[in-house]
Amino acid sequence: MALAQIANTAGNGVAFLVSAGIVYEVIAANCSSPQTTELNAQQRAETLMKWVNLGIGQSAFFVGAAAYFDRAHRKPIIAGGVLAAVMMYGLYAHAKAAGMNSDLPGTEQYG
Repeated sequence: MALAQIANTAGNGVAFLVSAGIVYEVIAANCSSPQTTELNAQQRAETLMKWVNLGIGQSAFFVGAAAYFDRAHRKPIIAGGVLAAVMMYGLYAHAKAAGMNSDLPGTEQYG
């Protein structure tokens, strides 16, 4: 179903935003920003995607629960959650790759 069709029903816009918002919030709670990730990928790359994946898993639980409890808005809840998860995963994957390919020094000091 096209995004426009899902969002065309009263209440679905709010459900879509809530679902997308929880994905962003959970991943943000588990990771630093993509900019900081890029700047410090040389030191953080080993654990970075572990925490992104844990955030995606936690998000899936909350989005799934919301879809279960609010069956009338199940499609926009799932659509918002999936779209936000794909976008956030892409941001962190890009930040990691850009940081690993950069010769610039990181912003953190260790030891």
